Amino acid sequence: MFKKILVANRGEIALRIQRACRELGVKAVMVYSEADRDAKYVKLAEEAVCIGPAPSALSYLNMPAIISAAEVTDAEAIHPGYGFLSENADFAERVEKSGFQFIGPTPESIRIMGDKVSAKQAMIRAGVPCVPGSDGELPDDPVAIRRIARSVGYPVIIKAAGGGGGRGMRVVHTEAALVNAVQMTKAEAGTAFGNPAVYMEKFLQNPRHIEIQVIADKFKNAVYLGERDCSMQRRHQKVIEEAPAPGIPRKLIEKIGERCVAACKKIGYRGAGTFEFLYENGEFYFIEMNTRVQVEHPVTEWITGVDIVKTQIMVAAGEKLPFTQRQIEIRGHAIECRINAEDPYKFTPSPGRISMWHAPGGPGVRVDSHVYTNYFVPPNYDSMIGKLIVHGDTREEAIARMRTALLETVVEGINTNVPLHRDLMVDAKFNAGGTNIHYLEEWLAQRKR
Repeated sequence: MFKKILVANRGEIALRIQRACRELGVKAVMVYSEADRDAKYVKLAEEAVCIGPAPSALSYLNMPAIISAAEVTDAEAIHPGYGFLSENADFAERVEKSGFQFIGPTPESIRIMGDKVSAKQAMIRAGVPCVPGSDGELPDDPVAIRRIARSVGYPVIIKAAGGGGGRGMRVVHTEAALVNAVQMTKAEAGTAFGNPAVYMEKFLQNPRHIEIQVIADKFKNAVYLGERDCSMQRRHQKVIEEAPAPGIPRKLIEKIGERCVAACKKIGYRGAGTFEFLYENGEFYFIEMNTRVQVEHPVTEWITGVDIVKTQIMVAAGEKLPFTQRQIEIRGHAIECRINAEDPYKFTPSPGRISMWHAPGGPGVRVDSHVYTNYFVPPNYDSMIGKLIVHGDTREEAIARMRTALLETVVEGINTNVPLHRDLMVDAKFNAGGTNIHYLEEWLAQRKR
């Protein structure tokens, strides 16, 4: 096991990793920007290093500064959390070339899965079902592009090969709009991701967003930890996640989970990862793999009893997985609400000082947050200030528990989306389960009428 790990992230995930390190008896070095000097995990740190001013490019995306911080503190490994540099293959490579262990997959795995075209090709070879579409990057020839679209069938979606976070995508319903949409997406992809390559897929009309959580060690042991339903999203950004996915037969989950595990072994995957699928009419279609810990990992932890962050650290230290697939049992139901510093219905950011913070409690309630009373939410980063997670023996009990927890949640001084979550927890269709990825946006549009 490592003696010291540098945590190369901020916010609630930095605190989450810090806690995991303490439970393992490992010292955690926290890095921070000038804007995060008063963060809870910095105040609690045994060692903390300022790596630059507030802008991410000068701090949390500053590779030399992070590696230098690891050098001066004698850290042995670097945990990237999620976001920022967590899926940057060049960073993982620089970490390992500098003599540190990257707590995540190999740079090669990150590169393969980070490019949506190569990821899809790897999954096809591994027998994982994919959305019908182009065999690879779209050509420049308009005639060839139209031919591919006709074979796939309209509507189609044009996607950036290096995209993510809901950016670099454009839905096309007619042949007349196709070529222009491809050109616009290429230009957007080149600007946003430094890679103008795009590909085409069939646009599914009413799918759900289902994830399969996996974790693997370097000895080619791999397991899947059930599934999550992340269909409640706005502009491709998740708002509520739950596990297990309501209404999907366990036999189907077992089948797709086994294929994901086989794919991990085939590509030599190491660490935690998430296979993301669209699910429609009883079929799963692979869309991408996230080669890091997910924001929504707590719901999986609660239904399986597996500490994903601690297991990440253990396998990165060269240990074997401490459990087998047969030992993974799904227990009860968990729901996570992302708490954002934003207007609940206009979705405008609301940075500023929190004059009162009161987190809910009670049986089956977990709060992952780095904020506190008098904490200043900086305007420089993502608006998420915490996650509220509940667990119950049944989905109905979990929803009832979440309603109570949201009523107990007090955040004053800034706006948050807590009122939105309260409204969703009493929505009849959400309570019935099985809403698709368009439901939340349609629900929001109806409220405006």
